[in-house]
Amino acid sequence: MSETALLDVDQRGVATLTLNRPDVRNAFDNDLIAKITGLLVELQARTDVRVVILTGAGTSFSSGADINWMRAMADFSEEQNYEDALQLAELMATLNHLTKPTIGRINGHVFGGGVGLVCCCDIAIAASEALFCLSEVRLGLVPAVISPYVIDAVGPRNARRFFLSAEPMSARKARRVGLVHEVAKTGKLDVAVEDQVTMLLKGGPSALRESKELVHTVSGHSFTADLALKKRTAEIIAQMRVSDEGQEGLKAFLQKRSPRWCEKP
Repeated sequence: MSETALLDVDQRGVATLTLNRPDVRNAFDNDLIAKITGLLVELQARTDVRVVILTGAGTSFSSGADINWMRAMADFSEEQNYEDALQLAELMATLNHLTKPTIGRINGHVFGGGVGLVCCCDIAIAASEALFCLSEVRLGLVPAVISPYVIDAVGPRNARRFFLSAEPMSARKARRVGLVHEVAKTGKLDVAVEDQVTMLLKGGPSALRESKELVHTVSGHSFTADLALKKRTAEIIAQMRVSDEGQEGLKAFLQKRSPRWCEKP
């Protein structure tokens, strides 16, 4: 069985962390969440690592929740869903608070929870063909766990639109609303990422770390507040997953049919 996440560190101290489930478009399950979180903790502790790049194997960055994982969640109790959601919340918080500069190399489509990963990166660069979608409401759910990071990236006004409409966004639109910083021309993604890496490596390691902490401090993202928010967002998604609407949405998705609320009266 292949590794679900790959880590490579080059001689410059640039680490590339790759979601490696291309057969399911790098969808999340418990194993992948735990693996990525563990690798990020490892990278945080490594003194030889200066920059971290996050990307996906194959043609997608991440399609969000894995179908089999979603099927299991449909049968979980609210308490089990809460504990499960906390694991994803921990992943997002770990990436968001990593003291080393992070670059999201968005090599393809991004849906649901994958958008959260993009928003937790310091710099996000997308391939021109990438599509983005916060699709949760179509399943009777909400993007609760990732919401602090998405709202921080795109602002409340844009979040209200895209959380509610679940409409797909092109890479260009994603840049306009603040989801990504740069869109690379076809075949030029690696060049664009390398340009950012080169600039980051010119900064002092301590200065880079303190600059990240400065942004968190000035914008009011204290550890205590983030911890409380992490728990609250996990509670919200747990409640939605076990609700009648959440159950219907998940069942409709798994059965490849429209949910009842889409039926004509």
